Amino acid sequence: MSFEQSHAPSRRSFLGLTAAGSLAVLLSSCAVDPKTLEADPAAGTATSAAIVEGGTLRLAFTSDVYGNLDPNQNFWIESRSINRNLVDSLTDQDPKTGEIVPWLATKWEVAPDAKSYTFDLRDDVTFSDGTKFDATAVKTALDGIKALGAKASLGATYISGYAGTTVLSPTRVRVDFSTPNAAFLQATATTTLGILSPASYSKTPEARAKGDYVGSGPFTLTEYVQQQSIKLAKRADYAWGSGINANTGAAHIDALEVTFIPEEGVLTGSLTSGQIDVAWPRTPLSEAAQTSVKAAGATVLSAVLPGLTYNIIPNVNGILGDPAVRQALQKALDRAEWASTVFYDGYPVAKSVIDSTTPQWADNSSLLEHDPTGAKALLDQAGWVAGSDGTRSKDGKPLSLTLVVGGPWAGWDLVQSQLGEVGITLVQRVVTPAEFTTASNSGDFDLTATYFTRGDADILRTYYDQSVVKPGTGPGAYNQEPQTAAQLTTLFAQEISETDPVKRKAVFADIQKILISSGALFPLQDRVQTAATAATVHDLKFTLESFLRLNDVWISK
Repeated sequence: MSFEQSHAPSRRSFLGLTAAGSLAVLLSSCAVDPKTLEADPAAGTATSAAIVEGGTLRLAFTSDVYGNLDPNQNFWIESRSINRNLVDSLTDQDPKTGEIVPWLATKWEVAPDAKSYTFDLRDDVTFSDGTKFDATAVKTALDGIKALGAKASLGATYISGYAGTTVLSPTRVRVDFSTPNAAFLQATATTTLGILSPASYSKTPEARAKGDYVGSGPFTLTEYVQQQSIKLAKRADYAWGSGINANTGAAHIDALEVTFIPEEGVLTGSLTSGQIDVAWPRTPLSEAAQTSVKAAGATVLSAVLPGLTYNIIPNVNGILGDPAVRQALQKALDRAEWASTVFYDGYPVAKSVIDSTTPQWADNSSLLEHDPTGAKALLDQAGWVAGSDGTRSKDGKPLSLTLVVGGPWAGWDLVQSQLGEVGITLVQRVVTPAEFTTASNSGDFDLTATYFTRGDADILRTYYDQSVVKPGTGPGAYNQEPQTAAQLTTLFAQEISETDPVKRKAVFADIQKILISSGALFPLQDRVQTAATAATVHDLKFTLESFLRLNDVWISK
C-alpha cells in the first residue's frame, strides 16, 4: 500500500509519507457542513447567466513532488486531479451521497461473496487516439495495473486478490477475485483504476509517468514539464461524461494551463492580480489568505476529503503499551482548540478516525471529548506520579514520548502543549523523508502520524489490518495489542466480504469505535481541500475525493 502525502495540514512542514504496499513505506454529518464551508464545490458556483464557451483556465497547484501523471501509478492529489480530466472510469461516485453511479459501465452485478463483478459497458466511447473502448480495454487495463506490481502503489491495494478479467462480449466483462473484495466497486470510480487505451500498456511505466498514454476523458494532454507546467486541450467529440456532471458532452473551456506556486502569498497574489484563475493549495488557505482573495472578488470553495483523518499513530511496544497512557493521551487532546488554532474558526473538528465525508463514517465524538482531569486520573491510577514540575514518572522512568515528524510545525507544538498539561512529555524528533520512512517501517517511534484520501473506509483495512500490514511495512504494524489486532482482523474480514452497504457500514462503525477506544489511533483533524476561484470562473466542481472536475466549468468574459 502506498501512503500518500495527501493534504498535509501544515504550511511549514514536510509531512512524512508512510506506506505498506508491496508494503514499503513511502511513507454523515459534521460540525460544519463539509460541502458548504464556503461555496458548495459539488454544485459549483452556478449563476443564471448564459454559459460562455471557450477560453483557457489558468490554475496553479502548490507542487508536483513526484512528477508522475500515470493514474495507475501516482497517488499525489494534484496529479489525480489532472488524471480525472484525462481518464474515465467504469463508475463514478456522487460527491453528495457517496453512491456509486454508472459511467463507462452502464450497470453491474456483484456476486454475493464479493469475489466477482460483471459490468455492462457503453458502446459509444473512444479513446483520444481513436481506439474504441470495449471489454478488452477493461481487461487490458486491470491486467496492466496488476502487472505494475509495487509501482501501482495504490492500485495494488484496490485490486487485492485480483484473479483476472474475462471478456464475455465486446460490451460485457467479468472481474474475478480469489478473495472477497467488497471495496472494489468504489475503487472502479477512482482515477487509480482509470482505463487507459490498450496501446498505453505497451509503454514503460517510466514513459507513462511522463504522460505518454491515452485516455478517453474530456481532455487530452498536450504538454507536461515535470515540476513546471501541464497543459490540457478539450476533446471536441467527447460525449459520455458521468451523469453527475450537468454537462456530459465536450467541455465548455478550450484548455487548461497549470503552473506550480509553492508559497501561499505568491499563490493568492497571482490570483488577485489576475495572473491565474484558480489557486489550488495543498493545505487549506489560511484565514488571512481567504479574507484577502474574497476582498478581491474571488470565491473560496472548500470540502472535507474522505479517507483517513490526520491520525497520530502509537507504537504499543514501548511506554504506550500501557493502556492507561493511551487513554490519557486520547483525553488530553483538545481537537476543537486544534481546529481553530492551527487553522481557523469554523474548521471542522475531527469526530472519528476517518473523515466525515467518507460514506461509512460514524460520529465518535463522545469518545474524543477533551477531558484533562480524566486523563490525569487515569495516569494517577496507573502509577504515573506527577513531580513538582508537573511531569510524570513511574519507577524512575519519565513519561516521555517521541513523536517522529518531518519538520517543525505549530501543530506539533500545540500537541506538545496539550499533552504537557496532563504531565506527558512530548519530544519532537525531526527527520528527513528517508529517515521518516525507515523509522515508520521499523517501528522506531513512540508516535508518528499519517492520513490518506479514499472514498471508502476500506482504507482502514489497508493501513491497520495487521493480517495485511506486517512489521517492516508501516506504522500500522505496531499500533495494536494482540487482542485488539485479532478483533480488528475479524471485523476487517467481515467488511471486505459484505456487499450490503448498510451492514458494511455497521461493521465499520465497530471498527472505528475499537480503533479509538483501544487507543490504536488518535484523530487530530478532518482534512479540508480549499480552492479560490476568480469572479470570472463558474461551476468549478470537486469529485467526492475532492479532485478537480472540469466538465462544467466555464469562464465569463
